[in-house]
Amino acid sequence: MLTIENLTITHLKDLSVLIENLSFSLRDGERMALIGEEGNGKSTLLRAIAGDKRIGRYAAVSGRITLTSRAAYLPQELPEEARPLSAYAFFCESSSFFDQTPRELGALSAQLALPADVFYSEQAMASFSGGERVKLQLARALMDAPQILLLDEPTNDLDADTVRWLEHFLLTCGLSVLFVSHDEALLENVATSVLLLERLRRRQAPRASIVRTGYRAFVESRGAQFAHQKQVARKEREEYAEKMRKFDRIRSSVEHDQNSISRRDPGGGRLLKKKMHAVLSMGRRFEREAQEMTPMPEQEEAIFARLSCEPLPPGKEVLNLSLDRLCAGDRALCRNVRLRVRAGEKLCITGQNGVGKSTLLRAIRDALQGRADIRVFYMPQDPRELLCMEKTPLALLQEKATGEARTRAGVLLGSMKFTAEEMNHPCEGLSGGQKAKLMFLLMALSGANVLLLDEPTRNLSPLSGPVLRDLFAQYGGCIIAVSHDRLLMREVCTRVEALTPDGFTAVEQN
Repeated sequence: MLTIENLTITHLKDLSVLIENLSFSLRDGERMALIGEEGNGKSTLLRAIAGDKRIGRYAAVSGRITLTSRAAYLPQELPEEARPLSAYAFFCESSSFFDQTPRELGALSAQLALPADVFYSEQAMASFSGGERVKLQLARALMDAPQILLLDEPTNDLDADTVRWLEHFLLTCGLSVLFVSHDEALLENVATSVLLLERLRRRQAPRASIVRTGYRAFVESRGAQFAHQKQVARKEREEYAEKMRKFDRIRSSVEHDQNSISRRDPGGGRLLKKKMHAVLSMGRRFEREAQEMTPMPEQEEAIFARLSCEPLPPGKEVLNLSLDRLCAGDRALCRNVRLRVRAGEKLCITGQNGVGKSTLLRAIRDALQGRADIRVFYMPQDPRELLCMEKTPLALLQEKATGEARTRAGVLLGSMKFTAEEMNHPCEGLSGGQKAKLMFLLMALSGANVLLLDEPTRNLSPLSGPVLRDLFAQYGGCIIAVSHDRLLMREVCTRVEALTPDGFTAVEQN
């Protein structure tokens, strides 16, 4: 199947080690979740296994990767060279496409809720919605009849129905799967084992941990072990500190007696010398005990900048949008779009892929631009709409920040767990999660009291999810978000509306 031996991945620009001496085997039928904070090498590891040549632009790989079965790789983002291709040209790049019968293509399109003729469409891949692009890539991957699936954030932008289909497919397909996902529900339902990538000691020491249990058991076990080890280590240190206080009193007393003893009493001096020798021997024993103490446990924690803004007047109308038709070019996506949002609301817009959610959010952005009574920040689904990929995070932040924030750009990036080296990497070489964190930092600096968010949790690890949801729940402004994140809807949003071809339908929250 898949065997990794002594794999080390090093970033070329600064020689920082992302993964060091990693060894593991993916078993037949195993579904291993690859998790960790942003920038820890999850996507890079999948690229290395898949033989993706793009990794050579920014990382060096050593060690052995052995694949004895056919593997299909689904990247986190549609490759740049595929964006201008028509859907038909995209599928023609796979020789397996020509082996599919019309019935097989029809069954595949039905499974993925795609139009039956999409495989022959002349529509450019870049013009499909994010969820549609994921489905098209997945369809081409499945045509190769792989035994191993390498999936990098496969639920990105998928609607709820397709996520449920994907869960069922992964559970029943019998294939071995190595996947990265931010969807905690998917992880709980699908994963049979977990590979955790961490970078400790200010992100200088890579560590990998493999646990052959489900995701929920992993989280609970890891939390319990961390708490127990921390309790034991803290108790040992408290007891050690008490021993050292007693030791310091004894040593100080002996030193005082040595300094004050009369020269006329040489016998007393010899006795004190022996006593000091015993005290120093006790000190060396305590030093050895300190080296053998239970180490304080280490784990990475997700950190986000705080969101603050000037509050809007209660009940103020932020948006009153009325569209008879919502179109992408000449294509009608939906009609009768009526949407009103007031201050204090946190609205989630959901719905099937291709219905126009991202297009609608851009229309809302355009409608709100230029208003003097509100301050708007738009976070796109595609980081390229906001970030210049050739620039470094530090340069981007200094360019967009003002005043003190400009001079403290490095400190602010450090608060988001960027290393000094990563601050000076071109954005193109950052992970999807790091790009998301950079956009969050720009959002925090904007002081906006209206946030327009297109799939804000799509590239963040499940370890970051709880932190981010709490951040949005505490935010004092108005939020209009496009998302299929079930936990975000439940824990943050005050209202959920499903966009359909015939307009909005209210969604009851459980």
